[in-house]
Amino acid sequence: MEAIKQNLIDKLSVEQIKIELMRTAFGRQSTFLSRFDPRILIIWYSFFAIAPWFIHNKIILLGLLVPIIVLTLSSKVSPLVLIIMGVGLVSEISYILLGSLLFGGSLASFWPLMTLTLKILLISLASIAVFSSMDPEKLSDALLSLGMPAQFSFGVSYGYRMLPILIEEYHNIIHSFRLRGRSPQRKGIFGWRSLVYLAAISVRAFYPLILNTAKRTRTTVEALEVRGFTYSLVSPDAKKLKLAYLRIRPLDFVFLGCSLCYMIALAVAGQHFSL
Repeated sequence: MEAIKQNLIDKLSVEQIKIELMRTAFGRQSTFLSRFDPRILIIWYSFFAIAPWFIHNKIILLGLLVPIIVLTLSSKVSPLVLIIMGVGLVSEISYILLGSLLFGGSLASFWPLMTLTLKILLISLASIAVFSSMDPEKLSDALLSLGMPAQFSFGVSYGYRMLPILIEEYHNIIHSFRLRGRSPQRKGIFGWRSLVYLAAISVRAFYPLILNTAKRTRTTVEALEVRGFTYSLVSPDAKKLKLAYLRIRPLDFVFLGCSLCYMIALAVAGQHFSL
């Protein structure tokens, strides 16, 4: 029992959570979706991010959910991300059921309300599956190749690259607050005083984080300009060289074709069956 408890504590430590978030944000290169061109993945994801809002047949939605779950599991997504999403999903279902019963409804009115939850789950899993299989550089280059402004494409990549720095800085600031502060001597029932103390320093740590990040902005801008950042945004030759490694292969068209055939089959099934 103690070994299980210690293992759980190790998995829920701040350092382990930080590692899991980094793995999710920066993608994995050995997954099924990582084999495809990032532009194809963005086009494929765009359908699953928009189409579910216009689909109300639960047979089709459930049919879309099955391959998305398989792709999410094949993307080796961090269990921490799945647990957080699962907790949010369970809480949403609970308050929908509670609200339905409290305001005079019944279980018969609960099922239609689940359509929205099903759509959100579908879009969330598709997002996790796709973006956890692409590193920031590929995502940025794919957006640039699809015609997005160079500043926007760079901003996406830069945001990803700043993420580990911000997390590390935030972690260090919290440690400094805890070293200079004084934790409650009496923790209270279920340790509520300690929780309030940690929540307070977590909020107070945001201002130093923003200040330290702003102080680094000048150094970042100078480093970018030394490497010819402004020129690369307007130079067609620089853009061509940057995107030269992107290749759409027959395997990408096979993936899109299989997805299209599956959608057609679901549409046919949805016309004959309903929930």
